[in-house]
Amino acid sequence: MAKHDRNEPHKKEGVRWTPKDKSVIEGRNAVIEALKAHVPIARVMIARGTKQDRSLELVKRLCSEQGVVCDEVARGELDSVSERGAHQGVIAQASPFPFASLDEVLTKVVNESCALIIVLDHISDPGNLGAIVRSAEVVGASAVIIPENRSVGITPAAWKAAAGALAHLPLVQVTNIAQTIARLQRDNFWVAGASEHAEQIAWYAPLSGRIALVMGSEGEGLARLTQERCDFLVKLPQAGQVGSLNVAQACTVLAYEWSRQSGTVGSVPFVPSGEKGINGTKGPDPTVPDLTDSGTCIR
Repeated sequence: MAKHDRNEPHKKEGVRWTPKDKSVIEGRNAVIEALKAHVPIARVMIARGTKQDRSLELVKRLCSEQGVVCDEVARGELDSVSERGAHQGVIAQASPFPFASLDEVLTKVVNESCALIIVLDHISDPGNLGAIVRSAEVVGASAVIIPENRSVGITPAAWKAAAGALAHLPLVQVTNIAQTIARLQRDNFWVAGASEHAEQIAWYAPLSGRIALVMGSEGEGLARLTQERCDFLVKLPQAGQVGSLNVAQACTVLAYEWSRQSGTVGSVPFVPSGEKGINGTKGPDPTVPDLTDSGTCIR
């Protein structure tokens, strides 16, 4: 798939819009964030008769500055291409998504002692993908990785759930998850797989430093081969009757645990192995190998 420069505005006039077009971005905030980040946009549609406010004025101004076609059309035309009917009177048609390459991501973090990359093992729900990207961007992750096959695409629902985060966080598409995990390990990432069958509770697992967090699909969890490639598995504690959190919720909790242990901005520093922190909270089980010596990850 061709890669597009995020910083190069996409200018294209006379674009024909049909209900079959799938690369649409719905909602005012999502469209504004995409335009601000110079995501390649072919056309923006605003529902005729929509009450003018600051957000619509900003959409029009950004379109004008970037040479993006901005048309007022009948609301029914937006409804016909909307996936969830929650477009708020604004829809943008995006060009093919500008995926980043794994090489680019790894080059950017080569000298970082703390970095989080989230790997999604065949997520199928676009809402979950968008929510995970949103959480990853907020917590300061370096990228999200998805497979090319048997995985959800960048649909309107994903854009909507991401609330603009897809315009800021590198998204990498790879052909083989197992090989990608091996590459991350060679680049000094410890690979943690999320599994309800894991023995380690996340709070006591070594999740600081350079971590690749692997999340399984909604129905099946981690594939057997993927699980075998992970350095260790982690799970979240539960006290209720429901089997588990959904993948987006679990990923958010684990991403923030990485932030807490790594001592990133606004987080509580990690409690060293065997010691007690605030309120008597114990650090990780001393029998678990310390993978975070001096804040670095050396394989």
